[in-house]
Amino acid sequence: MKKTVGIVGANGYTGSELIRLLAFHPHVTLSFLYSRSNSGTRITDLYPDLTAVCEMVLTNQPEEVDILFLCLPHKESQNWLVQHPVNGETLVIDLGNDFRLDGNFENRNFIYGLPEINKKQLKGSKSIANPGCFATAIQLALLPLAEKGLLDEVFTTGITGSTGAGQSLQPTTHFTWRNDNVSAYKTLTHQHVDEILQQLISLNNKEVTLNFVPWRGDFARGIFTSSTVKTNLELEEIEQLYQDFYAEEPFVTVSEKAMDLKQVVNTNRCVIQIEKSGNVVVIHSAIDNLLKGASGQAVQNMNLAMGWEENAGLNLKPIAF
Repeated sequence: MKKTVGIVGANGYTGSELIRLLAFHPHVTLSFLYSRSNSGTRITDLYPDLTAVCEMVLTNQPEEVDILFLCLPHKESQNWLVQHPVNGETLVIDLGNDFRLDGNFENRNFIYGLPEINKKQLKGSKSIANPGCFATAIQLALLPLAEKGLLDEVFTTGITGSTGAGQSLQPTTHFTWRNDNVSAYKTLTHQHVDEILQQLISLNNKEVTLNFVPWRGDFARGIFTSSTVKTNLELEEIEQLYQDFYAEEPFVTVSEKAMDLKQVVNTNRCVIQIEKSGNVVVIHSAIDNLLKGASGQAVQNMNLAMGWEENAGLNLKPIAF
């Protein structure tokens, strides 16, 4: 018997990506697609790319399901769960930031859903807080160093595509503004910094300072980050440290060759490359912000929680051209 799935906020980017992934997942079937603003609308009227993939009509009446994905704007998941009580046996995966820093909510304890550090806790869990997109890319670049207590001060820059801003129209998401343009935003104050530090400090066993400058890119999908730290380890030692840390992780690749964003777009993968000059190391990481940074990682977490193969429904080829 396939497990039933509901998606709340199915009309947004992350919701539509979940539909694309789950429509072909071997262990689940879609039961309802919830939307307050587009109730009664066929999903293909919003996303023609789903034609012949999913023809369901959006509803504002949720049903009881085995697995529930919350794809709501930040700070709205808690309100939705209060207004729509969910069976305690239902697996709830929140793609917002409501439970990333504090997972306690009513009778639920949300596990932080970064599989590369919390895989054991995710197995069998009924409540999962999916990490943020920049948080995923930056943490994956730094986790092996944090495990060895090698982090002190980190300087990170990262560029993200326009889908990272969500579907709501903003001045900086207009094509005429975004095309052939780059800008910094939320310099040193990005909302993912606290989330990143909470995990890194716990693993590093001492304080870590993160100086993060995010950038808006003139492309639709993907995140590319570069994190700079100081260490006396040789490059070969660092690369081996990363290879060992990610040896059993199906979605993280440590590359010795120069990497680029198109290696990960349309996949649940993260590619990491390390460069060193003197005692300064730069760790590059790239992910698709809508997949490993959101919906793909949510499916990965679902697979782990349900005891299925971790890569079920996620064998995706990158878009190289």
